[in-house]
Amino acid sequence: MKIQETLPINKRYGSLQRVAPGVIGLPTLIVNVYFVGDQSGWVLVDAGMPRFAGTIRKAAEQCFGLGTRPQAIVLTHGHFDHVGSLESLLKVWDVPVYAHKLEMPYLTGMSHYPPPDPTVGGGAMALMSKIFPTKPINLGSRVRTLTGELPEMPGWQIIHTPGHAPGHVSFFRKRDAVLIAGDAFVTTKQESFWSVVTRKKEINGPPAYFTQDWIAARQSVEHLADLEPSVVATGHGLPMRGEKMRHDLRHLAQYFQEEAVPSQGRYVNRPAVFNETGVDYIPPPNASQLPKILAGVGIAALAGAGLYALIKYNQKRNELKPMGTRTVYYDPEPPHYRTDKPSTHIPRVRRITRPEY
Repeated sequence: MKIQETLPINKRYGSLQRVAPGVIGLPTLIVNVYFVGDQSGWVLVDAGMPRFAGTIRKAAEQCFGLGTRPQAIVLTHGHFDHVGSLESLLKVWDVPVYAHKLEMPYLTGMSHYPPPDPTVGGGAMALMSKIFPTKPINLGSRVRTLTGELPEMPGWQIIHTPGHAPGHVSFFRKRDAVLIAGDAFVTTKQESFWSVVTRKKEINGPPAYFTQDWIAARQSVEHLADLEPSVVATGHGLPMRGEKMRHDLRHLAQYFQEEAVPSQGRYVNRPAVFNETGVDYIPPPNASQLPKILAGVGIAALAGAGLYALIKYNQKRNELKPMGTRTVYYDPEPPHYRTDKPSTHIPRVRRITRPEY
């Protein structure tokens, strides 16, 4: 199956985007997920926003065929917008989930993430972060620890890139210098609601409101810039490629303190401290920023209501429903189904344009 540059899924929530050979991106409201591989085997990188399981499933079947499922789901980190549809997907896709060991407490119900800092970044998304969830999910034995290279992602190097999250990882394919960076840096100004909506391309540091160790974040960006990637696919924003992208990434790494680190904020001078059981220390909030936080709560409530309405609308249109008990067969030219009932006559064939659940 030939994957075109842009494969529409639905006009409201964006389209599939070819990042590089064997790498396809899909936006889920404000965050991207990636399909890595081909019809012989593929993995899902991150699980997007809540209520997008149906959209992700449809996109996968458009790319790889009806009834397809990944060999594994791999997480760059466990923030709510990267695991939102994970549990819904696992109800149908019985596959392993992989994450760094320092993300395990937030994926096994052991620990909350530290609270976001809505005073940094200066945009509506930053103010709205006050209501973003930090509670863990509990995947139990379904989640496994990333160790070295992942057999389900041959040729990809796993790079620990902490700062935005303690166990944040990025993925680099050396043969063609493709980088899946997660939120180690992003290609939009994620703190700005307008930038998120318009998806204006620009290299920026990690989303400031959820970054709790700026020293580690700088070191991670420096490491990724040294790789000289040919194309970058990030958790937020559109893919970027070429010499200008590399120049802007080197500039961010060189001037990270000036370009990315807020002038003040809860985690600027004292980072949160983490260990393998979760959060060990959280610095107190800046008392001088309290009025700004309170003002942001009202804005966050309004913006959150709009975001919730969008998610609920998408749920009605795209949420995954349980599959029936009939055996479904798939022929790529054209898609069809046949029931598996014993019979002496040729089964009737009916065309379908999408899976029936």
